[in-house]
Amino acid sequence: MNHIMQALLLEDDSVLSSEIALFLESKSIKTDKAEDGEKFLDIFSKKPYDVFLLDINVPKINGLDICKTIRESNSETPIIIISAYDGIEEKKEAFLRAADDYLVKPFLLEELLLRINSQMRRLTPKTEEKEKIVVEDLIIYPEDSKVFRSGEEISLTVKEFQLLVLLARANGRTLSKQYISDEVWKNQFQSTNNAIEVYINFLRKKIDKNFKTKLIHTRPGFGYYLSSL
Repeated sequence: MNHIMQALLLEDDSVLSSEIALFLESKSIKTDKAEDGEKFLDIFSKKPYDVFLLDINVPKINGLDICKTIRESNSETPIIIISAYDGIEEKKEAFLRAADDYLVKPFLLEELLLRINSQMRRLTPKTEEKEKIVVEDLIIYPEDSKVFRSGEEISLTVKEFQLLVLLARANGRTLSKQYISDEVWKNQFQSTNNAIEVYINFLRKKIDKNFKTKLIHTRPGFGYYLSSL
């Protein structure tokens, strides 16, 4: 179910307040209104919001003091000042109280929406890229259990894949049979060394056989490594 954005507006001009609320709600932003600072704080205490829109010159508690009060308990939710004051001192004071943006009246409602969307993008976590291991023309996606070489997908068994990822993450270092046994097989059965040799051969047939550059190598007496060199 999609989240419906919630805005809380502090504005004592009832006409402008209604215009802003109607416009934002037409853009799927549910907007609650307060005409003075005390009413704003009362509404603010009852539920969470996605953005706060604050006029400065309002009755009872002004918008700058409201901004400071919000930040004492909420460091993340965007605060946009909407004010007829266009002097640098007011803007400086707003940003000192941790406002995120300052929009001078009169403004286009579309611009207000752009400012809100900009602040919401800032809060949206960036999608983390999936891990990708690249060695020469070999590409491994550990999370998806997929392997490609020269663009061709290669089918591996679970153990083959675990062994390949272990070698690839070693960045060319030689891994001993004991280390491989501990990491992949967890010493679950006897004759593990022979099993490792068998699986290395399986991998070579699938990863190296049909390609000029061989990637899986043996260092006699030490173990195995994966490298294009």
